[in-house]
Amino acid sequence: MSLEGRAGIVTGASRGIGYAVAERLAASGARLLLCARDGAAVERAAAALAAKGVKVTAMAADVSRGADADRLVEGCLGQFGRLDILVNNAGIARDGLLLRMKDEDWQAVLAVNLTGAFHCTRAALRAMVKQRAGRIINVTSVVGVMGNAGQANYVAAKAGLIGLTKATAREVASRGITVNAVAPGFIETEMTAGLPPAVREAYLGQIPQGRFGTPGEVAEVVAFLAADAAAYITGQVIHVSGGLWM
Repeated sequence: MSLEGRAGIVTGASRGIGYAVAERLAASGARLLLCARDGAAVERAAAALAAKGVKVTAMAADVSRGADADRLVEGCLGQFGRLDILVNNAGIARDGLLLRMKDEDWQAVLAVNLTGAFHCTRAALRAMVKQRAGRIINVTSVVGVMGNAGQANYVAAKAGLIGLTKATAREVASRGITVNAVAPGFIETEMTAGLPPAVREAYLGQIPQGRFGTPGEVAEVVAFLAADAAAYITGQVIHVSGGLWM
């Protein structure tokens, strides 16, 4: 699944799934622009990959702002001369019961997790349509299909991302561009590492494989969807959840 000669953007790339995706795409030969709102964190991530000989650069950006998304795409085109892969991974969570959820917590999660993907996709498509080629991979979540109590804003955003994936896939399929989504379940990240033991055990009891996944396992699926091997796959949601969604 060589990505030699390809260039891509990974949002939310400073840690967790985003960093693992960047590492995996780079291992296949892709040149990358990494972004996150925390400039120092994404610079550290880029430096760690560059130390392995990867051609990578970093940019601080808030994808909830359309101008920042445009700047990301311009940066990738300026650095690498093309844009072949976009991974919309940026996301935040502000959990709470719906009855107590503040307007600002609802709006902030939708702005980053869903509107941010819209901004980046719109900006990227301008370049991809001209090339008549491209791969867009949206990182949604199993809860966007199943629902989850206490996460109405996050679930709504991730479900919306699935809808955005399918609509965009239909719009651009004739231009040689594929648009797919990956839906991770419970993955070993900083977020899940902080779960209380009782909560962790309760979640594990719902997973047929009896374990949390790893960021690398999600990254493998993203790398496949970015490669030529997945050229005839579009508008799909691939679950990486140990059987949680069955």
